[in-house]
Amino acid sequence: MKKASTIALFTLLLAAMAAAQNPPPMPKPGPEVEKLKYFLGDWKETGTMQPGPMGPGGKFTGTYHNVMMSGGFFVEMHSTGDMAGMGKFISMAFAGYNTEDKVYTYDEFSSTGEHVSARGTLEGDTWTWTNEQKMMGKVMKGRFTEKMVSPTEYTFKFEMSMDGGDFATVLEGKATKGAAKAAATGAATDKSPAKKPTGAATEKTPK
Repeated sequence: MKKASTIALFTLLLAAMAAAQNPPPMPKPGPEVEKLKYFLGDWKETGTMQPGPMGPGGKFTGTYHNVMMSGGFFVEMHSTGDMAGMGKFISMAFAGYNTEDKVYTYDEFSSTGEHVSARGTLEGDTWTWTNEQKMMGKVMKGRFTEKMVSPTEYTFKFEMSMDGGDFATVLEGKATKGAAKAAATGAATDKSPAKKPTGAATEKTPK
């Protein structure tokens, strides 16, 4: 038994030494991340919010400065927004792809104290982001869709369901690429080649 244990230990040591001399290659982003590059660059959103639990409603405007994070796995989104009746806010978000769950991910943090975590899919020209969170003690399900009309324009719609009820449209509008760079605090500089190619922030609760 002692001899067998010694051999096993020696084998493990050799394997560790071999791994140290030949470290595994660094992971690389999968082809799914390429789809997210559609959102790179500077965008301007305009839309209308319906009166409801999230506020009195009214016009909404937002700007986004989206860059590829170092490493190429995530799109880093810096945004500013101005919602009628709610005022101005800024947010920072990261969109990527979870290879284990085979789903797109979106995590946003805003100056209003919110953290939105959503999961997304892409079918044809339409992104669909969904999330679930508590709001005023009730379970809120969100659905944010973005339809890519062209390389420089997409339309969006945010729908919400409270406590299992029917989904109702809360916000809808369009985004246009090429708008002035967002003035979000700490906006990064894009050092990657910006292919055409998650928008999120007005409640990309999803996105």
